Amino acid sequence: VLGAAGGVGLAAVEIGKLLGARVIAAASTDEKLALCRAHGADEGINYSREDLKDRIRALTGGDGADVVYDPVGGPYSEAALRATNWKGRFLVVGFAAGEIPKIPLNLALLRGCQIVGVFWGAFTVRERDRHLANVAGLMEWFRAGKLRPTIHATYPLDRVADALKELAGRRVKGKVVVLPRASA
Repeated sequence: VLGAAGGVGLAAVEIGKLLGARVIAAASTDEKLALCRAHGADEGINYSREDLKDRIRALTGGDGADVVYDPVGGPYSEAALRATNWKGRFLVVGFAAGEIPKIPLNLALLRGCQIVGVFWGAFTVRERDRHLANVAGLMEWFRAGKLRPTIHATYPLDRVADALKELAGRRVKGKVVVLPRASA
């Protein structure tokens, strides 16, 4: 899971564990990786000081990851794709880094892997029944305490610029929530 300490990443860590996966979290600081481990990650890679591809390979006995969950994009996507196992899946979830990576398509051929776009917004419309069933399952896990969303901070709408600065500064762990009006 790339960007594993963000809100989407932490959810992927928890859901992966609930589905029986061995989860390798990748994040930019040891503090963020500690949070990922607290949410169930089995292993952590600090990609600001470790080579992502080499560490994924080392942690998987040289095989590579069966599934790569990438909500970040940017410079780590290609390294993660290069560390995907034979017949693995590379899930393109988003581009939080702000950069849409240019991926050499021969990597999919060489790895025999699938590159899958995961566009939740379209899924909610095109596959509404499956979406609603998924949400029902997620809510069941949430009520049972198996999913624990992390709120980094809340901001009133008139301070949305401060929230965006936190996100741009890569200091956020979990989600930032912007409220339409100040709470009483």
